[in-house]
Amino acid sequence: ADPGIDAVVLATPHTQHAEQVIAAARAGKHVYTEKPFTLTAASAEAAVNACAEARRVLAVGFNWRYQPALQEIRRMVQDGRLGRLLHLEGNFNGPSVYRFPKEHWRQQPEEGPAGGMTGRGVHLVDAMLYLAGHIDSVVAQSGRLALDYGLDDTTSMLFRFRNGATGYLGTVIATAECWRLQVFGAKGWAKVGSIPHLHTWSLTTCMVNAQPTVIDYPQHSTERAELEAFADAIERATPFACPPDDALHGVAVLEAIVKSAQSGRREPIG
Repeated sequence: ADPGIDAVVLATPHTQHAEQVIAAARAGKHVYTEKPFTLTAASAEAAVNACAEARRVLAVGFNWRYQPALQEIRRMVQDGRLGRLLHLEGNFNGPSVYRFPKEHWRQQPEEGPAGGMTGRGVHLVDAMLYLAGHIDSVVAQSGRLALDYGLDDTTSMLFRFRNGATGYLGTVIATAECWRLQVFGAKGWAKVGSIPHLHTWSLTTCMVNAQPTVIDYPQHSTERAELEAFADAIERATPFACPPDDALHGVAVLEAIVKSAQSGRREPIG
């Protein structure tokens, strides 16, 4: 291992993440990996354990946690302004299947089980975990409708959260770009979303028997923010926004989505 390297950043094919995280940790390096963290719960647990045993920081790239609008929704949930959390729903769509040739790794089903979940949908899963906590079960459907090769392009699912709330998530990767996330509580709702998904700076809220209000936030780079947070976690032991427990649970959710889409049954999440 090169002693001049303190940390590594992984932006590699999804099937390689787990073994690369483990190798980096065993070499004494802190690790930032792009999402999805890994593709199976077992490999995710092995990667988390390797970093813990080496006392190295593990950061998974869910930059939506650095969106000020999403942070405000989290505060609204926690301080009770939205009332009891009832339901979350979101879509993250775009023309992903048209962007890469047939031979590209991003078109290989083993790299993208359940279609757009690995490239897009896991962002929404993590945002829902950030806002509502862990998920108890999921039922999913996924299929390839637009092209005769590559990933599933149309995927949707229904969640039940451990706190009793419900959720819906859809990701279509053979259509125009758009995303949204809406959170419903017993006192009102909050919504974020726009066409350029990494540049959403407005939050719309509406309370029962009131008119909607819009809050606009200053723009900043969420990718820069999360990499700076990674550095802070290394240098100052500041907790990273996505804790290992959420990263692990997110992979368990992804694995259950894939299983449910294949079986047609509601799948529990450990």
